[in-house]
Amino acid sequence: MMAKKRRKKAVKKRRREYEYRPSLRERFEDFHPLRSIVNSITYSRSLYVIIGMVIMLILTAIVAYRYVKEKYTVTSIYVSGNVHYTNEEIIDMVITDQLSHNSLYLSMKYRNKSIENVPFVEKMDVDIISPNTIRINVYEKAIAGYISYLGRYMYFDRDGIVVESSAEGSDTVPEVMGLSFNYVVLYEKLPVSNSDVFSEILDITQLLDKYQLHADKIFFDAEYNVYIYFEGVEVSLGTKDYIDEKIIQLQYILPNLEGKKGILEMKDFDEDTKNITFEEKNQ
Repeated sequence: MMAKKRRKKAVKKRRREYEYRPSLRERFEDFHPLRSIVNSITYSRSLYVIIGMVIMLILTAIVAYRYVKEKYTVTSIYVSGNVHYTNEEIIDMVITDQLSHNSLYLSMKYRNKSIENVPFVEKMDVDIISPNTIRINVYEKAIAGYISYLGRYMYFDRDGIVVESSAEGSDTVPEVMGLSFNYVVLYEKLPVSNSDVFSEILDITQLLDKYQLHADKIFFDAEYNVYIYFEGVEVSLGTKDYIDEKIIQLQYILPNLEGKKGILEMKDFDEDTKNITFEEKNQ
């Protein structure tokens, strides 16, 4: 037992020899009052440098923002190719928020990208002419006319494909009546027996637009003879033969029939026609 106690004491004594505690003198020698001051100054200087850099970055960002805002603010906008929409309506589709007044932002937003999904418009491109000037190019769908179907107005192109459905009629293209079909499907061709009628409709509407004639509607009878209505005047054009010459004559005749009601007979018109008859109806 005594031998075990001595071994335990020896172990404890040996353990104490490995524990190190600095003496008071050593602590005093390690104490340097200036070191803490130097460390404090160094830390403060680093902090000031970081703060200064942050302030410089903020000031640079403010200056850059003001420069970009003033230099690239859009002041002039040109719109081309629009018929169904006014210039103001087209501009509102492009300038949608405060950022959109900046040409630099617009150049990034519409770079290699067109505006789509606009009724009656195939696409719209935005060109940056200068830092203050942009041009909006509108590519409208070639609308030949529209029909009324189940309370909606269905617009179709020169191939007879229904390209739009709207709750409102148009002031720029006439309503087409007399076509026979059983159904209408958006983005599909109108199921009529004579598909050539659609290109004929587009030719008529383009000619009317060229000579600034505003028709209320176009009617086709069972033999696809054409009738165009201008308020109280019904113009019987007959077939598509000499259609260009017939509409050219209309630009001279219709002003003389303003306020009247009746039938203008042009179905037999050809290059040798000298007189065109108008059968006036009682008011």
